[in-house]
Amino acid sequence: MFSRLRLVLTLPATALALTLTTPVALAQEETSLPFSAAVPTGAPMSFADLIEEVSPSVVSINARISAPMGMPGGVAPNMEGMPPQFREWFERQFPNQPQQPREGRSLGSGFFISAEGHIVTNNHVVENATEITVALSDGEEYPAEVIGTDPLTDIALLRLNTDEEIAFSFVTLDRNPTIRVGDWVVAVGNPFGLGGTATAGIVSATGRELPTNVYNNFLQIDAPINRGNSGGPTFNLDGEVVGVNSQIFSPSGGNVGIGFAIPSNIAANIVDQLMADGRVARGWLGVQIQNVTDDIAEGLGLEDPRGAFVSSIVAGGPAARAGFQRMDVITAVNGQSVDSSAELTRRVGSIGAGTEVTFNVIRDNDEIVLRATLGDRPTETDLNTMQESGTTQPEVTFFGMQVRPAGDDMTARFGVEADSGLVIIDLQADSEGAQKGLRPGDLLLEAGGETLTNPGDLQAAIDAAREDGRSAILVLVQNASGQRYVALTLDRA
Repeated sequence: MFSRLRLVLTLPATALALTLTTPVALAQEETSLPFSAAVPTGAPMSFADLIEEVSPSVVSINARISAPMGMPGGVAPNMEGMPPQFREWFERQFPNQPQQPREGRSLGSGFFISAEGHIVTNNHVVENATEITVALSDGEEYPAEVIGTDPLTDIALLRLNTDEEIAFSFVTLDRNPTIRVGDWVVAVGNPFGLGGTATAGIVSATGRELPTNVYNNFLQIDAPINRGNSGGPTFNLDGEVVGVNSQIFSPSGGNVGIGFAIPSNIAANIVDQLMADGRVARGWLGVQIQNVTDDIAEGLGLEDPRGAFVSSIVAGGPAARAGFQRMDVITAVNGQSVDSSAELTRRVGSIGAGTEVTFNVIRDNDEIVLRATLGDRPTETDLNTMQESGTTQPEVTFFGMQVRPAGDDMTARFGVEADSGLVIIDLQADSEGAQKGLRPGDLLLEAGGETLTNPGDLQAAIDAAREDGRSAILVLVQNASGQRYVALTLDRA
């Protein structure tokens, strides 16, 4: 989605009149002087060789989209001709109304990163796509499939479906870009569905934070990009991809000289994970955070308003197990300082799940060090559900079983102690638990002899059993038939 900024510029009529009434004789006298072209130092006389080299790797993407659209009473309005900002307003105003599918088209750009036909583009170009067609620079078209997407960074990885043995032209993501403000860049893409188009400009800013995406420190570029350029590459003068075009600020969707590209090192990290697993295992601490404002700093007795302020903690999550508390201020991750909540989110999200991380924390004016093993970040839907319901009790998967803390209705139903046990929400058909007779609705009361009240207790019991060198853990299960112990193999945890 594009962010929009209304910008109106007016010129006084007198200025226009002066321009039109400049004496012709003066212009004729000036043209009689010898012509001299001055090229700024470091600027190429032409970008033609670069564009000719990289253009075969850039593709146009046409996706058929099936997206829900609803209004009160389940009546879906026709929004085909409606401006995007009004369409988004309706979606925000009526988020939970009965939905009806809406067919549409999404046009974007992408680029090959392998001879086998792997393509990088934006997630928003192919989100909810039921059919994807990729057009090459020579006009050939092929169907494509989604290998994986990461909505949080707006990156998607596709692959062409073809029986032909073709070695596609491809380009390389610069994994360690050295970008400075003022460097030349070239953008190639498919603006407004016109086909291959190249534009040039400079890097206007680096490390640009946007409220629409906290996981990227964007490059701001003035190389003209428009609708349809989304997912296309931004090249340096060596023909390396230094950015993936993603967003623009504009009153109408057209270029006003402010475009944003996802840095290539961030994109490369995401693409590696999508290529390997089809998904991104992003680190998750299990806290809700906010910036340390001047008022918060004063209330805590801090000299500098910096760091990430912990406002709540997910029960049983990594932070809870590590000993984090509300009103903690996180100031560093693995020795690298943290100045804001967005920076903490990016830093933690860039570390793989299962990694032990060291956090510097200010608590009651004392600096302490906490170590937490990051979890696998839940989906945005699950996180939003937890926030909207006011609960910090997530559903977590162990041994192929999805569990969450049992409520009072479940404990009363089985006559067990209140606030105890984990209820099985779902489990994989081929999981060990399913093979041993466990079913959704069963309660897990103990693991390794320890009472279970939240998913963190089960994780702690598993960790303790592993440290003791055990190959299995005994779990006490309660269902309508009574209680029994089940041994679950640790290597399947």
